[in-house]
Amino acid sequence: MTLEFWTVSGAPSPWRAALGMAFKGLKYEVHLLSAGQKEHKSDAYLAINPRGTVPTVKDGDMTIGQSIAVLAWLDRKFPASPLFGETLQDAGPIWQRTMDVFDYLPGATSGVLSPIFFDGVEEATDDLKAATRTLQAELKHLTEILSEHPFLSGAKPGAVDAVAFPHVRLIQRAMETKPQIMQDLRLPDLTALSPEIAEWVQRVEALPNVAQTFPPHWSDAA
Repeated sequence: MTLEFWTVSGAPSPWRAALGMAFKGLKYEVHLLSAGQKEHKSDAYLAINPRGTVPTVKDGDMTIGQSIAVLAWLDRKFPASPLFGETLQDAGPIWQRTMDVFDYLPGATSGVLSPIFFDGVEEATDDLKAATRTLQAELKHLTEILSEHPFLSGAKPGAVDAVAFPHVRLIQRAMETKPQIMQDLRLPDLTALSPEIAEWVQRVEALPNVAQTFPPHWSDAA
């Protein structure tokens, strides 16, 4: 039975789940919801996910609707290419890194990108500069991991990469589409920010099936 997957274009949470499925080479049917039209709050979707959030993954009679829970469930349902490591010794550090990224990187990214993408801020205000320092501190943690491993999860892509990649790639998207303010914030491009992160992004993007996880509206805007 094919997995069903509900998502919103560009939302980091469902992107994590999609990456987990991509890393495992799984096929799934995509249901793309429009946030602008509030389709995630429609009666039809609330019948599937009463919280009205994305992602939701459905497998027969089972539905699950939280990105980290989806990643954990995928490892139980499809043990090949584990997202949380192959051994007990692997699992602890990967879970710790996964939750560390989950707890801190989204807020740090949003502090910079939300004013730029959603509020139309075009100047490097003091608030944005402070948010940039917070973001740079979080990215430093990723750089330290990547200075020792090709992926944030270790030798192979896994849960940490699935959680971190959407946020880092959204930062890169801002560098590409809002270059002036990102330069003013001293965030000109990923290579200047962290060669290790820039190379990691390239490694993740080169993996099979990852390209299909990218936000559809990015292609529409190209």
